[in-house]
Amino acid sequence: MPGATRGATRGATQGAVRGVIYDGAGTRVVDDLQVRDPGPGEVQVAIAAAGLCHSDLSVVDGTIPFPVPVVLGHEGAGVVEAVGAGVGHVAPGDHVALSTLANCGACAECDRGRPTMCRQAIGRPGRPFTWGGRPVYQFASNSAFAERTVVKAVQAVRIPEDVPLTSAALIGCGVLTGVGAVLNRARVEQGDTVLVIGTGGIGLNVLQGARIAGASRIVAVDANPAKEAVARRFGATDFLTSADGVKDLLPTGADHAFECVGRVELIRAAIDSLDRHGQAVLLGVPPATAEATFLVSSMYLDKSILGCRYGSSRPQRDIALYARLYREGRLLLDELVTATYPVEDYEKAAADAHAGRVARAVLTF
Repeated sequence: MPGATRGATRGATQGAVRGVIYDGAGTRVVDDLQVRDPGPGEVQVAIAAAGLCHSDLSVVDGTIPFPVPVVLGHEGAGVVEAVGAGVGHVAPGDHVALSTLANCGACAECDRGRPTMCRQAIGRPGRPFTWGGRPVYQFASNSAFAERTVVKAVQAVRIPEDVPLTSAALIGCGVLTGVGAVLNRARVEQGDTVLVIGTGGIGLNVLQGARIAGASRIVAVDANPAKEAVARRFGATDFLTSADGVKDLLPTGADHAFECVGRVELIRAAIDSLDRHGQAVLLGVPPATAEATFLVSSMYLDKSILGCRYGSSRPQRDIALYARLYREGRLLLDELVTATYPVEDYEKAAADAHAGRVARAVLTF
């Protein structure tokens, strides 16, 4: 960075900020959270909006084990406040969407274009926050449920200022995961048939990813019939309340089946729904010890089961692509935002998300 010295920051600000903390016993909204200045290769961002994802709830209910206390949130967008030494691709004042992937950029996996597999980005939570003098962990290298956060520079992706930040916030997790699973992992081709089990925030993005890819038939399955209208808006050509009826619509099976709920019986349903050469993509997150079963003999017609981490994405490329598709009217973002809540209303937002009353609840600062 021209004119900067090692460790220097531009535009750094100080002071206590609001945030949502999980301490192992419960969540609380605090207003005395402290966050350090960005160091070399880091960016400080004033968060404007953050989506409430099921993964945040999974930390609270224990499905995703994580050290505590931790500042929650991992799907956010805001404005750059300060940058550390060596950061040149964003500057104070830039609007950015944040990825959860703090990949190193130098390991063999990153070099192969597979940053979601970077071992430096997995299981090494930092602690850039303090609360009451005690260090606090950062969730998913992000902690977007804070008025201000510090992330690795690679996580901050500049977006056009005409993309609303409440909508842009959702790109960094739900959109990258769902659309990315279709385009990057499954590589759905024009004319393929697609089954999507679960039409929450991830499932809706799988639906629109399949639409963007040109799938000929897109079957959505969700136990809640009230979700049919929004599923069709995002790309579903058919809607069912049970996977039992899939073969009536796709007699030979689906080319691609995406399980977006995280229940082992639905994983089995996705596998059983496949056509020859079909592939089941697992996106839902069941408990860490969950085991699924399937008929081994059913796999010998070139079928496959694929795991997928974070949409197999390359965030610096993909976030910019999805922002462009939004501006062209091809990617729906505004429609994902069911309701916005001031951060002080986190508990209400969490209750609505847990009850399935929203596709995405967005916290605002």
